[in-house]
Amino acid sequence: MEVAHPTPAGSLVPDGVVLLAGGSHAFVGIDHAMSYACLLAKLERYDAYGNAPASGRGNAARAPRSHWQETYAGPSLERPFPPLLFVFAPAQRRAVPGMREAAFHDRARPNWRIMVATTTLPLLTVHGPERPVWRVVGHGEDRRPLSALPAPR
Repeated sequence: MEVAHPTPAGSLVPDGVVLLAGGSHAFVGIDHAMSYACLLAKLERYDAYGNAPASGRGNAARAPRSHWQETYAGPSLERPFPPLLFVFAPAQRRAVPGMREAAFHDRARPNWRIMVATTTLPLLTVHGPERPVWRVVGHGEDRRPLSALPAPR
């Protein structure tokens, strides 16, 4: 269970955080019944969290770091903000995950400085995260494996 993280846009509680190959992290979001407006608001909080000014204490050996850098970047200041991997899951009285994912991509007009990739729980369950199941918001309809996701801007 993740704890709430402070952002200039309000508190952010990721559904999960995973450790990726190579030692980096990714945030995970799972949609069961979230409205598009709520999803977009949550993505704005991720963007605010990733781009918040440094608030941590620095010292002679290290410059101040932001909350996410203190929590997820480890010793490297070069590591970019973790990607957000968003999974559309089946939910009662909601469109099937593939339709919700497609509608989200049609409606999303990303001006975030974070990388967001989506998939559906059925695709992820059948193929796994290392197969081309991820669709990057703002990068067309092609699906990519986790290892081929672009770096955040």
